[in-house]
Amino acid sequence: MFGLHRRNTTLNVVLLLYWVACFATSPVLSITVTTPAELHASKGDLVTLSCTFVSTSRPTSKMSVDWSYRPQTGGPPQTFFHFSSRAFPPTDGQFGGRIRWQGTPARGDASIALVNATLNDNGTFTCSVRNPPDVHGSPTSHTVLTVAPKAPSVRFSDVAVLLAFILLPSGLITLILIGRMFCHKEPRSQSKAYRSPIEVTEGEEYGNVPPRTKEKGATCCELYLMDSDEEDLHYDIKTRPPADEDYVESRC
Repeated sequence: MFGLHRRNTTLNVVLLLYWVACFATSPVLSITVTTPAELHASKGDLVTLSCTFVSTSRPTSKMSVDWSYRPQTGGPPQTFFHFSSRAFPPTDGQFGGRIRWQGTPARGDASIALVNATLNDNGTFTCSVRNPPDVHGSPTSHTVLTVAPKAPSVRFSDVAVLLAFILLPSGLITLILIGRMFCHKEPRSQSKAYRSPIEVTEGEEYGNVPPRTKEKGATCCELYLMDSDEEDLHYDIKTRPPADEDYVESRC
């Protein structure tokens, strides 16, 4: 009776150890893969599709990495990249020649780079890592990539030309105007100043107009030097009766 009880106790211990081993090893032998939930890029950019993993076992030659893609319009995912001891990038198709391996399995990195992103690359990228005997956990992770049209950029040469043709002439004109504003003007001489016809100078306001200089009559010598036409004219003037009482005939 005592021997039977002891045998049952041993059997229970064995069963308990078996169940502990089954449930305890499962969480330990697992792998976890992590990727960004979303990525945003512009057309023509180099996009790094980051993928990291944590495994309880050291990566060996049996470890493998697969990248698959599902378009934004829907459809089944298609594997376009595979790594197993070395990288196997696509040589044709949508991603042909545009995938670069950037991972380091020893550091838990399984990232790739997408060269010259296009609007057709919008969709879901899935990273899947296998590292036997770690076959449990979360071996896959997804990233949604959104590629937008590239915003137009202004080149430095365009800005330089714009400054040369707009700002430089404007600055030159401004300097000229400032120079004319601050340029010292000499005061005009009073004798050369313009006088209005109705302007009255000092001494004229009371009718005190200075007497005009009396015109000097022609002398005999001057008359002698006149030509015949002028001599006739002078003769007519002398023989004409005086129109004014103050007229004085010239005498030789």
